[in-house]
Amino acid sequence: MVQIPVALPSTRGASSPEWVLMELQGEIEARHERGLAGSLMGDLHYNREGVPILIIGHHILYGKVSHLEKPLAVLVKHSARREGAESPVEAQGAAHGLNEESTSACYMVTALIKRKIIFKTRPKPIITNVPKRV
Repeated sequence: MVQIPVALPSTRGASSPEWVLMELQGEIEARHERGLAGSLMGDLHYNREGVPILIIGHHILYGKVSHLEKPLAVLVKHSARREGAESPVEAQGAAHGLNEESTSACYMVTALIKRKIIFKTRPKPIITNVPKRV
């Protein structure tokens, strides 16, 4: 059986940041070949009633917030240290019977996802006032 040590942030200070999962219907395509990674996708706003509003370019989407049945954790993989000093994760792994040779990586929880925003309607175009005389 493979065991992977997972480190949780300390609860003394602030808890892990909470992320929100966004669920969109359809596809979002980049205009350029470099893709969407690291790019600004749009603006997320909430109205007075708490309804999420996503503005992407000249389109607007209305969504709703729902809670996930099972929360998700965002993990970051770290390579285990092979030196004499043990990290807290390795010390925890040693307590559970794992030695340094059997663990080559450890994971750190960076955030928790407990809610998601669902945008299931088609985007509506944002139309400004067009002069009647052309």
